[in-house]
Amino acid sequence: MAYSLDTTVGDIMKDTHALEILEKHVPGISKNPMIGMAKGFTLKQIISMPQAKEAGLTEAMVTKVLAEINARK
Repeated sequence: MAYSLDTTVGDIMKDTHALEILEKHVPGISKNPMIGMAKGFTLKQIISMPQAKEAGLTEAMVTKVLAEINARK
């Protein structure tokens, strides 16, 4: 199954290969204390949050990372 913007953060975190790629793009994300609260959110929900926009997280960036993750499946 390919990951998409409708995938939850928790599903990505469970996949070691996906998490490895995510860590490459966002170092330390898996150790961030806030990640536990985000696990139930979809990637689409995350990027729509004002905090994500303030951090520079865009749909284009997430789509690029998803393409890299899906290419390794």
